[in-house]
Amino acid sequence: MNDNPLQQPPLQPASAAADAPGGQAGARGESSPPVGRPGSDPMERVLTELIRDRRAERRWRSVFRLAWLLVAVAVIWTVAPTRGLGTAPAGPHTAMVDLRGEIQAEGLASADAVMSALRDAFSNPNSRAVVVRINSPGGSPVQAGLINDEIRRLKELHQKKVYAVVEEICASGAYYVAVAADEIYVDKASLVGSIGVLMEGFGFVDLMGKLGVERRLITAGENKGMLDPFMPQTPREREHAQALIDQIHQQFISVVKEGRGARLKATPDTFSGLFWNGEEAVRLGLADGIGSLDMVARDKAQAPDVVDYSPQENVAERLAKRFGASVGAGAMQAIRAMGGDARFIGATPAPVR
Repeated sequence: MNDNPLQQPPLQPASAAADAPGGQAGARGESSPPVGRPGSDPMERVLTELIRDRRAERRWRSVFRLAWLLVAVAVIWTVAPTRGLGTAPAGPHTAMVDLRGEIQAEGLASADAVMSALRDAFSNPNSRAVVVRINSPGGSPVQAGLINDEIRRLKELHQKKVYAVVEEICASGAYYVAVAADEIYVDKASLVGSIGVLMEGFGFVDLMGKLGVERRLITAGENKGMLDPFMPQTPREREHAQALIDQIHQQFISVVKEGRGARLKATPDTFSGLFWNGEEAVRLGLADGIGSLDMVARDKAQAPDVVDYSPQENVAERLAKRFGASVGAGAMQAIRAMGGDARFIGATPAPVR
């Protein structure tokens, strides 16, 4: 050990310094290129980009396959008929068919949809009775008449009781359907009645004159342009239209009288188009009592288990409504209505020309 702090350590030979870590290369400030650093080699960069592209391509291919799978499932779901709680229950039950919304040629309240559900409900040997649950303001007299006729035919064919159960409203064309049932039950606050017919439209004659617009209509047949909203309405046109809806009204009255029979306590207002709450409807003989679906199934049909046979919306219909297709359909119906259409109050018009 050297105790002299001023004494310097001996110098190493040049060869030793060269062999030491960092050696002469370190002394000259030079370093070897790093090994394995990404992007240091052009060929490596090319391979890396190629691998990245292949991975992205596989990902997109998987996405497209999944999208096509979802489309296929949606198509199958769209075309496949759907029902409510089941169409082939094992034991005795009360079959239920919903009539909801406007009665018209398209949709779940159309004659085709409702009659198909009714046939399934009646034909099942385990159904003890059929309930038509109604929440509708009315609609097309043609569609309502078809449903009424089919209910009466199926009652006779299968010898099963039919009950109409009203929720919020059973007006006009919906009541036309209800009177085909053996008995009608309502809530005390339900709206029932409106036994009448209307034909509505608009006239734009004065507006066109102010705007300087000329209507040019060419017809073959002197009455082909009848009720045109851009032409003045003549007394003959009004008389003919009034006679038309009067005939439909008489048909409606006849169906109600036949369906209700001696239970109906007709007054001058009964067939005037007025409507009443459920409690008053029972008093007037338009309904048989206050009751619900469960009460009818339990006490009348003696089969408390209720099975829903109602047609259901498919995927396409739900998506169309969500994204506004129904708005466009409503606009088209409004345009058609301007020409003058006959219908039961509160529902979609049925063209008469």
